[in-house]
Amino acid sequence: MCGTCGCSDAGAQRNGNPGSADPHSHTVVLEQKVLARNDELAAANRAWLAERDLFAVNLMSSPGSGKTTLLERTIRELAAAVPVAVVEGDQETAFDAERIRATGCRAVQVNTGAGCHLDAAMVSGALRCLDPAQGSVVFVENVGNLVCPALFDLGEASRAVVTSVTEGADKPLKYPHMFRTADLVLVNKTDLLPYVDFDVDRFDEHLSRVNPNARVIRISATRGDGMPHWYAWLRDMVGGITGQTRGGCR
Repeated sequence: MCGTCGCSDAGAQRNGNPGSADPHSHTVVLEQKVLARNDELAAANRAWLAERDLFAVNLMSSPGSGKTTLLERTIRELAAAVPVAVVEGDQETAFDAERIRATGCRAVQVNTGAGCHLDAAMVSGALRCLDPAQGSVVFVENVGNLVCPALFDLGEASRAVVTSVTEGADKPLKYPHMFRTADLVLVNKTDLLPYVDFDVDRFDEHLSRVNPNARVIRISATRGDGMPHWYAWLRDMVGGITGQTRGGCR
């Protein structure tokens, strides 16, 4: 359930408090309680991951940005260097988890129903089901949504936002909280730049206004452009993963 926006609650209109001078007061209190509890669970996830030398990346984006395609290629090209495990988040179906498993990698599907994001409790259960090998990279492919996922700490070490050139250069300004929380922004589908109206410089300018510290890497997950820079970022974050032979996906 999305306790902050009420997206999975058919009675979302009940969030107002008719006895209060401020009709939104109950909503604010609910949000604070939900996020506080989530942060406690995220801290527990972070400790669990650290104890096992696991590096977790929270991948967030709007639907159709190419997150799963990015993961498929990443897993195949990193398989000789590092074990990988994947938590897949979607409202329904196991399609993406099946695609990931087809690479030979372990994946757990988490279906949120009407919920629009993963939370720390969902990820906690998925991690224990996966039981990743020590030293693994754990990718959490969040539900496609540029709003609520940004609010919920999952216990990840880093956040990467995947956007595509088909979405428009104004996304950082329209969804500032998502881009403000990103450590890395991957601009995907650059092979389509000759065919779409996407101003790269304008996107960079908008992102710098929201988050001047975010690293930007332009990639084509289908053609392979820019992928070595993505792997280099992972290597820097994890500490030499591509220079070690630690086995492939479990």
